[in-house]
Amino acid sequence: MNISPVAYRYARSLMALALERDQLEPVRADMEVVADTCSASRDLTVLLRSPVVKADKKDKVLDKVFAGKVGTITNAFMGILVRKGRETLLPEIAAGFGELYRKHEGILICHVTSATALDEAGRKRVTDLVAAKHPGKTIELSVSVDPELIGGVVIRIGDEQYDGSVSRRLLDLRRQFSENPYVPEF
Repeated sequence: MNISPVAYRYARSLMALALERDQLEPVRADMEVVADTCSASRDLTVLLRSPVVKADKKDKVLDKVFAGKVGTITNAFMGILVRKGRETLLPEIAAGFGELYRKHEGILICHVTSATALDEAGRKRVTDLVAAKHPGKTIELSVSVDPELIGGVVIRIGDEQYDGSVSRRLLDLRRQFSENPYVPEF
């Protein structure tokens, strides 16, 4: 998800408030609930984006949807968003808060794509490889399967990508053979 700079600003201010009040973990859990709810409910996101629905109605809907599910800081924060007319950014803010939280806690999300499902030994091997490149970080794996890789894995961490797949090797070989400078002399 592309997160706008405005959403990051709101996420940073929520992060600062959570740290100031020593409520980082509860607010993180609240923002996960918000992100999951927004992604699961198309009706909620349509309501938040609707210019026809008045702010007080949106505030009441958010109160009812998240009643008992989020804490007072998150609830007050959502109220501020509605009053400022920024409620459409709520899913982006939740995603931005998640990124800021992971950065604050030293957690790296490692996206691993393999040709077949990874077993525990494969997961451990990937985790060890990434931990050696990024010492002191906690590694979270996000694993997916893509049979078109033929074999091997593709590891993506932020902007870095390590491609050890068979399909990539075949592509490299094809490129090398097409650039073959050999000219027979007979």
